[in-house]
Amino acid sequence: MRSVKEPVIEQPSPPPAQGEEEHPSLALANSAIALPGGHTVDLLGTPAQTNHWLTERGLAPVDAGMQEMCAAQLRSLREQIRSLFASRTEGLPALPAAVRAINDAMTRVPTAPLLQWDDKTGPYRATPHPTTAIVDHALATLAADAADLLTGPDADRLTACGSPPCNRYLLRYGRRHWCSTRCGDRARAARAYARRTNSP
Repeated sequence: MRSVKEPVIEQPSPPPAQGEEEHPSLALANSAIALPGGHTVDLLGTPAQTNHWLTERGLAPVDAGMQEMCAAQLRSLREQIRSLFASRTEGLPALPAAVRAINDAMTRVPTAPLLQWDDKTGPYRATPHPTTAIVDHALATLAADAADLLTGPDADRLTACGSPPCNRYLLRYGRRHWCSTRCGDRARAARAYARRTNSP
């Protein structure tokens, strides 16, 4: 899984949306951020950025050395989770492929600690976590969290940010429908501008 070292370029992005800290799948869904002017910031754009993103959430060691294939798998899961979040928030049926992708990711890794044997200390149980399986474990963790979010008590609070062009999701508290202060300010400014231009 080692790859050529490349620097991680910190890109300006809004603070975490409400709920991201409790639900890493929400953070994953929000890792491609639409900005005004048609720009997008992809926090998983390169293998190094993907490794950095996973490391920040305790899902991979700093030296995991992601390859493009690993980053592509995470970006693919992100799109499936976004599809399910959109279906949930818009009250539409889920795409079967998105449901399959979540289930496939969750079943890629063993859920029970397996029997291991050390020649000196004897038998013990441990969940295998070889370097080659880091991405599978991360995908399984994120998929399970998405399934928990979609079926748990927070599902009714899941909503899309109400400030175009923002494409992030959040857990709504009260009447707030924006993922950040920046989006809230932009939405209020757009409403004020619309009132000024529509008044006689």
